[in-house]
Amino acid sequence: MIVTLTANPSVDRTVTLTEPLRRGQVHRASNVTSHPGGKGVNVARVVSAGGRSVLAVLPGAEDDPVVHGLRTAGIAFRTVPVAGGPRVNLTIAETDGTTTKINEPGHPLHARDLAELTALLVELAAGARWIVLSGSLPPGVPVDWYAQLVATLSTLGGTRVAVDTSDAPLLALFADSVGALPDLVKPNSEELAQLTGLEPVDLDNPTAAAEAASTLIDRGVGAVLATLGAAGAVLVTAEESWFAAAPPIVPRSTVGAGDSALAGYLLADLAGASPADRLRNAVAYGSAATALPGTELPGPADLLLEAVTARRLTVSRRSTT
Repeated sequence: MIVTLTANPSVDRTVTLTEPLRRGQVHRASNVTSHPGGKGVNVARVVSAGGRSVLAVLPGAEDDPVVHGLRTAGIAFRTVPVAGGPRVNLTIAETDGTTTKINEPGHPLHARDLAELTALLVELAAGARWIVLSGSLPPGVPVDWYAQLVATLSTLGGTRVAVDTSDAPLLALFADSVGALPDLVKPNSEELAQLTGLEPVDLDNPTAAAEAASTLIDRGVGAVLATLGAAGAVLVTAEESWFAAAPPIVPRSTVGAGDSALAGYLLADLAGASPADRLRNAVAYGSAATALPGTELPGPADLLLEAVTARRLTVSRRSTT
């Protein structure tokens, strides 16, 4: 089973325009959709569509629209009751696939909420192959909370931890005082640049991205799945590095693409796939999400897996700056 934590759940609303977005102008929408969201919820939706057991953990009230959406979709979940409703994340999608996102900060979580979420994850760890800590942290949460969770979960044994976040919570994972690092991190090129002191443009090249990711392996991360947008993704472990290019698609929305890539990797891992095939599955899922409109997320029927090939990279180790 896969357990996902979404500390900052959202209602993901997508407005699809009939023309390019022009600042300050009136626009007509061709379609408006809403789905339960937040990065961990997205991972849970894709894993569930892939036919694997998943449990979504999140803060939320019984009448919360995200909780209602998970219940309607038949996705198992556990909640920690909190006051206030979820944030709304607005995506404006243009016909050429360009997406503009406006994300609300979310409602604060307090020390008691964090303690209950931690206890719930510890309870569920015994039956989980992976625990996924995913997305931003809402107001009131210490930036090192994910790092604290990784340290706690790493002492339990039997489960592996994946983290997909950005900015201060991501940097806090690699603070000098941290005693444990995740089994898997999934940065995009901007996030990988944050961690390595490079510029995102320097990481468009797969070999350069793999070399940067290798510095995280040297610091103790088990594996790095770095998504590079339309270029594809790299997977780096202590033993090897791989690159897989994205298949040719018509982009419609990038919403959930990174979450889908992470879910694709985890689905392949559950199936016992090799590192190269885990990467291929990740790229196939991420690309499939980009080819779908709005906040729709892919299932196996949407994949172009046969069009994705992986090749081994030869990389040299570099020091972080």
